[in-house]
Amino acid sequence: MPEMMKAIIKPAPGPGLQLAERPIPKIGPHDVLVKVRAASICGTDLHIYHWDPWAAGRLHPPLITGHEICGDVVERGSEVTNVNVGDFVSLESHVVCGHCRFCLTGNGHLCENTQIIGVDRDGGFAEYIAIPAQNAWRNPPDLPVEIAVLMENFGNAVHTAFAVDARAKKVLVTGCGPVGLMAIAVLKAIGARYVFATDVSDYRLDFARRMGADFTFNPKTQDVVAEIMEITHGEGVDAWLEMSGAESAIDQGFRALRPGGEIAVLGVAGRPIHLDWDHHIVFKGVTLHGITGRRLWQTWYQERGLVFSGAVDLSPMVTHKFPLEEFEKAFAVMESGQSGKVMLIP
Repeated sequence: MPEMMKAIIKPAPGPGLQLAERPIPKIGPHDVLVKVRAASICGTDLHIYHWDPWAAGRLHPPLITGHEICGDVVERGSEVTNVNVGDFVSLESHVVCGHCRFCLTGNGHLCENTQIIGVDRDGGFAEYIAIPAQNAWRNPPDLPVEIAVLMENFGNAVHTAFAVDARAKKVLVTGCGPVGLMAIAVLKAIGARYVFATDVSDYRLDFARRMGADFTFNPKTQDVVAEIMEITHGEGVDAWLEMSGAESAIDQGFRALRPGGEIAVLGVAGRPIHLDWDHHIVFKGVTLHGITGRRLWQTWYQERGLVFSGAVDLSPMVTHKFPLEEFEKAFAVMESGQSGKVMLIP
């Protein structure tokens, strides 16, 4: 095995990323070394690229970026028993301690000692990554790499969709970025009656229909709430998945939601927003679920069941592929809004 590898790094505070050579990481007794087959770009990576206030307050460069990874185990630590050399794996990006009050009560996604690969520790926009073995989830050997690379991000969609009772319900999805699109497919697979989707991009709305949305709306040209109320005979939707973080979409979602409805919120606004607390939440008697990451490890079993059984087809999601060296082009496509997931190949 060579001693050095190619990697995309945040070399110092400030905008931009850089292709560099880095030593292949060493592993500890509970770790595995994974040769990366593919990585996909997430919205978080765009924040890091642009060095926005969140990134500036969280990251400590130099750092290898990237957290949506699949690849092959090429070395394992002396204490590892759950995966073998040669296994094709997808990686959970949240490295948790296993012993804090949240980990010990089945809430590892809230671990107070969480380290996220590509954010708090070196990530996987590289030829190799070292990671605790519990974060490496074995795939069938013939699982397409375009599916395997999505499993971490798909878990966000599964966690959000499973947070509400969607069975035979009318469900609204605001925001048809990649996670919103995958959530639409999950909702249809678990028995939603109707799925309504909103976005300001007609490209995204067309994609939403391909993923199973029954009705789509562009708030720039349509009165979203009025049209939903007409279709639902004035009832509104029973549940709502908020994926956009946009203040206007959040207001529309609350107005389209029936009294006593459920909300699962994954979208990040990035700033304080105005909210009619009394009429949207208190007087309406809604139940609101804040969603972060994936439930460890429940969501991984749920998402694997959906994908491996064929109940959810993620094959349309990866629309563009680039070699690692062309990461600038890949990031530009991801930012254009005219793509699904964008994949980097070392």
